[in-house]
Amino acid sequence: MTTNPENRAPARILLGDDHALVRRGLRLILDNEPDLTVVAEAGDGAEAVEQVKIHQPDIAILDIAMPRLTGLQAAREISRIAPQTRVLILTMYDNEQYVIEALQAGAVGYVLKSVADRDLVEACRAAMRNEPFLYPGAVSTLIRNLLNRTRGNRSAKILTEREEEILKLVAE
Repeated sequence: MTTNPENRAPARILLGDDHALVRRGLRLILDNEPDLTVVAEAGDGAEAVEQVKIHQPDIAILDIAMPRLTGLQAAREISRIAPQTRVLILTMYDNEQYVIEALQAGAVGYVLKSVADRDLVEACRAAMRNEPFLYPGAVSTLIRNLLNRTRGNRSAKILTEREEEILKLVAE
């Protein structure tokens, strides 16, 4: 367990999920850590964007499936208006297309709700170290996607700059 250095304030977190019970459970997990604190909550993607403008959190944790703006749409907007806020996607979807879209939208992490009690705290800490966090299946997905893209066209640029950055950080 990482402890919070005395001279450092806890990471400020926004929770965006359309289920109040999920937000309450996540808040209990996160607020129990000395280096993390929830400063705002949002019940939909548009509200999450507004809360980021107001609270300037260090981390925004967003569900993919939310009303008004999806988590991916909100992630794009948050990355645009508050690039210092690191976005983590927390979802029940173990889906390669969502993983890729989340990273393209500016997310630095992708966490499955089924293992959030185990992975979410570490994903937040990784985000604060400017490191990506992907569940193990997502890493396999990205590698498989990369290999599929390279099979047909050896001369084309294989990865976007963002994908190269993430792959390099995952490898480290």
